[in-house]
Amino acid sequence: MDTTRLITKTIAFVKEQLKGAEGGHDWFHIQRVYKNALVIASSEDCNKMIVQLGALLHDIADSKFHDGDETIGPKKARLFLESEGVNEETITHVIQIIENISFKGGNFERKFNSIELAVVQDADRLDAIGAIGIARAFNYGGFKNRVLHDPEIAPNTAMSKEEYKKASSPTINHFYEKLLLLKDQMNTEKGKEIAAERHRFMESFLSQFYAEWDGAK
Repeated sequence: MDTTRLITKTIAFVKEQLKGAEGGHDWFHIQRVYKNALVIASSEDCNKMIVQLGALLHDIADSKFHDGDETIGPKKARLFLESEGVNEETITHVIQIIENISFKGGNFERKFNSIELAVVQDADRLDAIGAIGIARAFNYGGFKNRVLHDPEIAPNTAMSKEEYKKASSPTINHFYEKLLLLKDQMNTEKGKEIAAERHRFMESFLSQFYAEWDGAK
């Protein structure tokens, strides 16, 4: 199997599939996760091709934009990989990464484990925190017409997977319901290292946000 050719074709496929996607889940999100994954993979003993394919295909059809249907992404990924003649073992591994990567309220029990999944999951979670994570959170909040902040609505950190998928709380609540939790859920040492810095940036942002909200600055 010509890995370079396969990755090139996968990139072209993903770009085409995500044309016009919401700004936090578009090709540029995939590209950032792909780059993060390569950085993390360089410090791990893992199958780099599976990491690359998992990173590129992990959000090929995010269920948030398909009425909560979690089967569309894996199906699209499988059809594409089969059309490229990828062996079944690799396809199955990539599909398992797609099916187990998401946060889903933090109460989702992962049914599959591999170092490749750990790498791609860390790469994806890094894109959900720090400056980019903040931008993505507010972009998605605007996309869903959510308020920025409502002091009367407390964050809910004990949501089930289904509650998390249906949540419509203010964007600031998302920091407490997901973003600030990710630092302690990283799998790899490199992921933990990068996450720590991005986590501090979010804490600084929130401090400034509340000060401005209260008219203190």
